[in-house]
Amino acid sequence: MKTSHFFNRDLSWLSFNERILQEAGRDSVPLMERIKFLSIFSSNLDEFYRVRMPVLMALQQLDTDEEIIGSHGKDVAATAREIIQNQQRSFGNILTGKLIPLLKENGYQLIYGKPIPESIMPSATNCFLQEVLTFIQIVDLSVEPASFFPENNKLYHVVTINENGLDKILVINIPSDCLPRFFSFSATTGLFILFLDDIIRHHLQWVFPSSRVTGCYSFKITRDAEINLKDDYPGDVADALAEQLAKRDFGKATRFLYQPDMPLDTFYLLLKKLDLSPGSVAEGGIYHNLKDLQQLPVKNKELEYEPWPAALSSDISIQQTIFDQITDADRVVHTPYQQYKNVIRFFNEAVVDPLIDEIYVTLYRVASDSRIVRSLISAAKNGKKVTVLIELKARFDEENNIKWAKTMKQAGVQIVYSRNSLKVHAKIALVKRNENNGKAYYGLLATGNFNETTAAFYTDHVLMTAHREMLLEMEQLFIFLSKREKTIPADFAPFKHLLVAQFNLHQHFLDLIDREIVNAYKGLPAEIFIKLNNLEERSLIAKLYEASLAGVKITLIVRSICCLIPGVEGLSENITVIRIVDRYLEHGRVFIFHNAGNTEVYAGSADWMNRNIYRRVEVCFPIYDERIKNEFIDILKLQTVDNVQAVQLNRELGNMPLQSTGKPVRSQYEIYRFLKNKSIPAEPARIKNITASD
Repeated sequence: MKTSHFFNRDLSWLSFNERILQEAGRDSVPLMERIKFLSIFSSNLDEFYRVRMPVLMALQQLDTDEEIIGSHGKDVAATAREIIQNQQRSFGNILTGKLIPLLKENGYQLIYGKPIPESIMPSATNCFLQEVLTFIQIVDLSVEPASFFPENNKLYHVVTINENGLDKILVINIPSDCLPRFFSFSATTGLFILFLDDIIRHHLQWVFPSSRVTGCYSFKITRDAEINLKDDYPGDVADALAEQLAKRDFGKATRFLYQPDMPLDTFYLLLKKLDLSPGSVAEGGIYHNLKDLQQLPVKNKELEYEPWPAALSSDISIQQTIFDQITDADRVVHTPYQQYKNVIRFFNEAVVDPLIDEIYVTLYRVASDSRIVRSLISAAKNGKKVTVLIELKARFDEENNIKWAKTMKQAGVQIVYSRNSLKVHAKIALVKRNENNGKAYYGLLATGNFNETTAAFYTDHVLMTAHREMLLEMEQLFIFLSKREKTIPADFAPFKHLLVAQFNLHQHFLDLIDREIVNAYKGLPAEIFIKLNNLEERSLIAKLYEASLAGVKITLIVRSICCLIPGVEGLSENITVIRIVDRYLEHGRVFIFHNAGNTEVYAGSADWMNRNIYRRVEVCFPIYDERIKNEFIDILKLQTVDNVQAVQLNRELGNMPLQSTGKPVRSQYEIYRFLKNKSIPAEPARIKNITASD
């Protein structure tokens, strides 16, 4: 299939970040939530420069084919920079033209690119002398050679001074990793909020008392986040990874972001002294790392989303053990609409249940203070066999995962690390229980991580089941992964219920699409409903194109990367792609196939990305319980009629608002109401910020 039949993955991702920016610009979104969306946009962009821009820069050096050509006939790196530049202009207009004036209307004056008001200058000076000056570090670039290496995404001022008639150029750190980025000061005219950057900028004479300060300009450098770890590392994998992590912030520079009015001689000296490539240069604003906007010291609940208290699922009672209830029927928890407490309860009851003697679980991104991990530690100390396959290579969560892996190992938990070339991204847990008729099996299968923190703002689904055949397959997968074998034995084919990447997942999804194609040609109803975070893998996209040509109606809900081009005559006119951005991060993966009226539903951990299909162990699972199956279908149907927060992806990667003259439908709110009516009311939960994580 031609390359022109696919969106470029990186430009598609930037289209998603554009959608985040749109939310920051919407008047209907509460003020502090709009500021959070700006923070998310900035954080996402930093990750793009750390993870994807190094790839695009490398491709520029190759003799390339059309594969890496972006829009307008330019290479992707150039096109991406052009898109980012336009987005950053929009970012600035939203922040300075809309949100800062709204903050002032609500009693908070954020000083942005202006002098510190005289009314608070004494307080700001006192803050500088007592709190900030402790952390100030100075590097003289006039000295040869300058022993200075700016760390990844750390903030700096380059300062020019004249000392006894001699011009000097120095660098001063902005210690936002040690101090708050913002400080608030009260005055008779209201509450003022200052950037740490400005507190330093306006007090440089205290740092250079015998010199004349002639200029001060901010900059930061973003560095490649790639970690290289050999698959056959002879020592402790956790120690080897920790050693690599220590080097991550010193990787190759992928972006040199600088204040636009920086003098050319200062600019070129920085390039030379810091050994920066001209290809990494990006003009910024006065302030960088605006992901810190979420730290603004604004305390006003009226400027945030109204609370949506998560509820306890009415399916799960406190009158019986959770395992007895799962024996009766499958149970499901839909986060964050329903509380994660019942998932934690699954592990907690396993800790003290005298009939349970074995626990197995995969962990990918672990909460910083994980109650689930603490339960596993307690279980091991209670004499149970606990096996945890923890993925150390979960990007940007490696340090936390290493910490927990070592803590669990010390407590007697058997720790298994995946092969270095193959991530385990599956979200599964299994317990074995001694019952009258022998060993009973109970399992959790989820679309998201076993992480109680992200469960408060990621939309995910957790299935609790005692389906024996499915869980026996899960046991076989745990056994296989524990052996850390490099090759799959030729006779290893245990999966008939579970869909497992590296084994049967890819082919089974192709077969399910083929079945809809056959039904369409037979004149039977044929329809596919898929919800994903990312859609990239070309053979699956090609099969969806084939289904579209056969007349299969296809609805895709794709949060971020989408390489499928919808609505192209003779290719994809029967395919609609919807993108939803709202207060919660859409994270669940759900697959629905009409099957001539005998609908099949799957959920799981796998996006349709090259990495998920070919370089990870993923698990998707069937939903057999008819009641739960219908619940999944109803939830996805609500998302397809969203005409408030949903946009439709067009053929140019545009996020097009859905036109509707009917009743406004905001799907996340409707799902919240739908599940609340089925649930037991519980105490309100604090809605946390959406991040760009997995």
